[in-house]
Amino acid sequence: MRSRITLAPKAGWDSLSITTTYCMKDKIRIASGQGFWGDLQNAPYDQVTKGPIDYIMMDFLAEVTMSILQKQKKRNPETGYARDLVHMIEHILPICLEKGIRIISNGGGVNPKGCRDAIFSWAHKKGIRNLKIGTVFGDDILGSLDEFSKRGIKLNNMDTGESLDAVRNKVMSANVYFGAWPIVDALNQGAQIVITGRTTDTGLTLAPMVHEFGWKEDDWDRIAAGTVAGHILECGGQASGGNFSADWRSVPDLARIGFPIAEAFPNGEVIITKHENTGGLVSRQTVTEQLMYEIGNPANYITPDCVADFTTIHLEDIGPNRVRMFGVRGKPATDSYKVSMSYLDGYTAIGTLTYAWPDALEKAKAADEILRRRLSDLGLNFDEIRSEFMGYNSCHGPLSVMPNETNEVVLRIGVRGHDHKAVERFGMELAPLILTGPPAVTGFAGGRPKPSEVVAYWPALIPKTAVQPIVEVVEV
Repeated sequence: MRSRITLAPKAGWDSLSITTTYCMKDKIRIASGQGFWGDLQNAPYDQVTKGPIDYIMMDFLAEVTMSILQKQKKRNPETGYARDLVHMIEHILPICLEKGIRIISNGGGVNPKGCRDAIFSWAHKKGIRNLKIGTVFGDDILGSLDEFSKRGIKLNNMDTGESLDAVRNKVMSANVYFGAWPIVDALNQGAQIVITGRTTDTGLTLAPMVHEFGWKEDDWDRIAAGTVAGHILECGGQASGGNFSADWRSVPDLARIGFPIAEAFPNGEVIITKHENTGGLVSRQTVTEQLMYEIGNPANYITPDCVADFTTIHLEDIGPNRVRMFGVRGKPATDSYKVSMSYLDGYTAIGTLTYAWPDALEKAKAADEILRRRLSDLGLNFDEIRSEFMGYNSCHGPLSVMPNETNEVVLRIGVRGHDHKAVERFGMELAPLILTGPPAVTGFAGGRPKPSEVVAYWPALIPKTAVQPIVEVVEV
């Protein structure tokens, strides 16, 4: 297949036009390199050095992450992306260029071009030339909310139906979930690295399959299979033995866990595996647990690219650390994109005190009652006061049972409200319990709890016709 592509130039640069030839592969290997911003730092390096792969995808974004990045960009317009991504690319790029491994990540956050320029800057210092980086943006609609409202696009809360007007003046970020196709566009244009904004986690894995195998936009079963593979890879080591509930003791060498890899085939079948001589476990059980993670209706897993039916997934162990996935069925994509918005919803402060044996739980409960009474006497009002007794009920809440006396119990108490001064005063009332409450208390070494902003989530839908992803590929 011959394809002519034009690389979009950066301002002041000449346009580049090249012709490339490529053939459909019979298999590609897509490696997971990150499951979230803050994941295992050496995972990308291990994936590109410990065995053969063709692509590495790195998922950095969660709903709250977008608001954090938006705040960073407001302070400094050159930021707003996951800086960890730049450091990881610095570490692996020479290896990827040597082996022909292509990198895909949504770590561009709210500033994909800023992330791209930071990578270019480093590459220049290292003497790397003719590097092609694609960026996908257009998902950040924070500055267009009022315009959409005037056009009759309401962006009401898709869970409650509440009007956006209720929180409009508090909105901190607003991003559309684009899918795989803008990434496919960048790959088709020869990008060796693709940096995106708020792209779906699954789209990072689906895109290389569409690019390499030439799948059509309405090939719903194959698109669904690639989407399911993306769901398996998106949480990093969770599909290869991390956070494994069924039999976590059976997982070997978690300290050197190997992140999962999807061996994808043109017919839509996928084998989930990992590099040999790495820790962790890939089995039907580990993959099944990841498939059940963060899903609603399993028959309708909705993405911008398709609606995947998880009830049609077949899995079988075909060898050590090799699980075959097949039979996935898909349905047509919807006519809407999901929009992830965040808004300021008051303040919170949380503090802890540790009470020692004997009567540790009784002391902690008494301290909680004393503090709550003092807050009430001060006339402080909060939307919520929540207490947990760590070592007793912080995981299981009212279902917890204390069969015998423990050595210590940690009282963790927090408040949430819209009155900053009230939340701040709560922080001043915790330390006095040390000398004016139950005995044998410790663990107050971090100073007074300080108010921090509460960021709330606002999900909405927007017609696909209202927004357009922008793809730019630049070679330097």
